[in-house]
Amino acid sequence: MKNFKIDNKGAGKLFSNRFLESLTRTHFLIPVTLYYLCSLIICFYVVWKDLLPVIDLFWLFPLGFMLFTFVEYMIHRFIFHFNVKNEKEEKLQYNIHGIHHEFPRDKFRLVMPPLISILIAFLFYFSFKIFFGNAGYLLFSGFCAGYSTYLLIHYFIHARKPPSNFLRYLWIHHSLHHYQSEEAAFSVSLPLWDYIFGTMPTKSKPVVSKKNDG
Repeated sequence: MKNFKIDNKGAGKLFSNRFLESLTRTHFLIPVTLYYLCSLIICFYVVWKDLLPVIDLFWLFPLGFMLFTFVEYMIHRFIFHFNVKNEKEEKLQYNIHGIHHEFPRDKFRLVMPPLISILIAFLFYFSFKIFFGNAGYLLFSGFCAGYSTYLLIHYFIHARKPPSNFLRYLWIHHSLHHYQSEEAAFSVSLPLWDYIFGTMPTKSKPVVSKKNDG
């Protein structure tokens, strides 16, 4: 990713057109609420229509949730941080993720715009339905809940001070990705994947220079 000075106080801009720019900025509660509701409605629908035994809810839902954490890791590592080969690809990478690295505390760029996330969600939904039949409903329900949980974690890591409990580890882990090495600590909601795939940082604490305070 292109080197730039991290600005912890500013906000980036992708489009000169005011309307297009507004589409790239989203309050985190919009997608969080949308996908938690989606998850709940799907569970209710499966039970109401008796599409699957209720017991399946207790293993397919968590499996879908865990599947999201894996997809989150893979997308962050191989799509958001793909190896650029020219200026055009560098600009594309900046537009989809680099701007977040340059302005990590811009609260309105901490979640994906709903128009894009809904299209991607439909792709996952139809994939689950095609490959897993009715079980795909509960897998997708857990997947949606995993996404909303990830959004909450990511938002609070960037917008709030770390807590004094065990959750503090998530703040430290993601700070390592932003301030120490962009090629490590790709997982936000479940750092276990960084252990499994060998992308854990070499140091236990982030290196944050005062010059990065904007």
